[in-house]
Amino acid sequence: MRYNLLGKTGLYVSELCLGTMTFGGKGFWEKIGRLKLDEVTALVKTSFDAGINFIDTANVYSLGESELLTGQAIKSLGIPRAELVIATKATGVMNELPNGRGQSRYHLMNEVDASLQRLQVDHIDLYQLHGFDPLTPLEEALATLNDLVRCGKVRYIGLCNMAAWQIMKGLAISDKRGWARFESVQSYYTIAGRDLEREIVPLVQDQKMGVMVWSPLAGGLLSGKYKPDTKGPEGSRRTDFDFPPVDKAKAFKCVDVMRPIAAKHQASVAQVALAWLLSRAFVSSVIIGAKTVAQLQDNIASTQLKLSEDELKLLEEVSQLPLEYPGWMIALQGQYRAQPPVKGS
Repeated sequence: MRYNLLGKTGLYVSELCLGTMTFGGKGFWEKIGRLKLDEVTALVKTSFDAGINFIDTANVYSLGESELLTGQAIKSLGIPRAELVIATKATGVMNELPNGRGQSRYHLMNEVDASLQRLQVDHIDLYQLHGFDPLTPLEEALATLNDLVRCGKVRYIGLCNMAAWQIMKGLAISDKRGWARFESVQSYYTIAGRDLEREIVPLVQDQKMGVMVWSPLAGGLLSGKYKPDTKGPEGSRRTDFDFPPVDKAKAFKCVDVMRPIAAKHQASVAQVALAWLLSRAFVSSVIIGAKTVAQLQDNIASTQLKLSEDELKLLEEVSQLPLEYPGWMIALQGQYRAQPPVKGS
């Protein structure tokens, strides 16, 4: 297991992060997973024993049950708090009360305390806004997050699922005010869905932010278990919950290229998809969720898979984004500045 600095912080996180959406299964979330405490504990132990020091959850996952089970598993295993980086989030709907969602100071202050209690910890290492709140001024959310950092309840702050302009606006506000700034971006990114590369990746590289990838197998579609003419294995996630949206024709083209690569390395297709993500220099950590220990172990094995330059080239070609304006014009005009001028003889 390798460890990467999260953005421009001094915090090292494992290249794989244990995701917890399958923990619990209350209400809507049962479509993703219905794991109980003994199953959750086995997954946490397997990941920690493999060197994963990073766990990502959210208050909204099973309406708090995921955080509760995560905290109970960590405590029962006796894992030292100082050996874990625990990330959680707030923004989503926790109840039907008027202030039961969003990024108001009222809601964030209530939810961070609730998360701390469920996780049975005295601080959260990475507290993330779980999307964009169109009603709460970004200044209000950032001021609240800054206060949470200053009082010690939160160590670092991050965000999920925002547009490039929203991220940059947040960074500018924090810089102007001298507040804690967003250090990480958590976004959907796969070999079959590389939209992140258009605007977000150049931004995080310029601003030295960390990238956490969610749904790296596109909701299981890149596991190799699905075929174009079938719905997938019985009880599989995509069968019950067809998310995130994916260009399935492109996804299956990628899978067709990954199958022989997997066979050559005696690996699974899922491992190839994860290894491709791990090869991207701007990716800090890839979040892997699982329903079984065997599935988790298969995903962890991707850290041992080294793809050759030729294999990476094949994967790059089959998955590349179509050209879009102004990207192609920026690249065209930029080439005139790529090489220094040479004085003729």
